[in-house]
Amino acid sequence: MDSGRLYQPLEMTADQALLLLREGHVRFQNGYSIHANLLQKVQETKDEPKPFATILSCMDSRVAAELIFDQSIGDIFNIRVAGNVVSQHILGSLEYTILTAGVKLIIVMGHTGCGAIKSACNSVTIENLSGLLREVKISIPQELTENHDRNGENESFVNKVAVLNVYRSMQQILEQSSSIRQLTDHGEIKIVPAMYDISIGSLQFYP
Repeated sequence: MDSGRLYQPLEMTADQALLLLREGHVRFQNGYSIHANLLQKVQETKDEPKPFATILSCMDSRVAAELIFDQSIGDIFNIRVAGNVVSQHILGSLEYTILTAGVKLIIVMGHTGCGAIKSACNSVTIENLSGLLREVKISIPQELTENHDRNGENESFVNKVAVLNVYRSMQQILEQSSSIRQLTDHGEIKIVPAMYDISIGSLQFYP
């Protein structure tokens, strides 16, 4: 298949990319960044960016992947949508990063206190948002540990649903994109789930 590759493929494995993100997050937690000169980075990447990972995350203003992973302009693809919900357009964007840019790692990152998850738990209906929330609501019955206050006001319940929603997004990617599924099955790329805690600025990667 002609992927119309516009990027020079990186000689970087998924594990190497994940290590860079882990190291960057440690810097973030320590309040230290190695990316001070952004204008220089603009010049370096204007003709040939070399992103090494793709982050699918929520659009929440507190969950900025470049900051959380201490990455700069041109380092990562950052795909953001409320509740990190997968759609055909999101799948197309993910396939672009893998098949065209040669990225080997996808991180699906949810977060605590997610407004989209809260809205889904409360069965909120808002014009065009309702379709997205229906996707999130599919994960709610899978949460079996909270027997009371199964709503958006229960922080523990919301966060547990958010984790399940991350795994559902991963499942949808693999089920609905044969290209990504085949590359994953062959060990050429990896999809890694993660949760960001907005209260302490800490990221947890899941198996």
